[in-house]
Amino acid sequence: MQIAVIVLSVIIGIEHIGFMYIEMFGKPELQAKSFDMDLDFVQQPAAQTALKNQGIYNGALGAMLLISLFVFIGDVKFGVVELIMMFIAIVGCYGGVTVSKKIFFVQMTPALITLALSMLI
Repeated sequence: MQIAVIVLSVIIGIEHIGFMYIEMFGKPELQAKSFDMDLDFVQQPAAQTALKNQGIYNGALGAMLLISLFVFIGDVKFGVVELIMMFIAIVGCYGGVTVSKKIFFVQMTPALITLALSMLI
């Protein structure tokens, strides 16, 4: 069970670094397609600033998750993973309601599965 939680956590951490890359460095066409947003909106300077700011948070979250897997041991490691997964699930739920239903499946569901498995340890 621990191995499954670690593998899923690594995947989710890498996924969030990928979100960061798209939000901060992706072309507006990729951003619009990835996040189900109107291209005209995404091309606006204010939207680009907001996406880049969101990207910093996603990158930090992904890095924090990955680093925590190596820094902490035992119950502390899985406690930290659970806290991060709760945060990701809440943010994923909000994003699924306000931005795109796709976020429920891409962000919230993997976090909830990982959280549930971690709580069984």
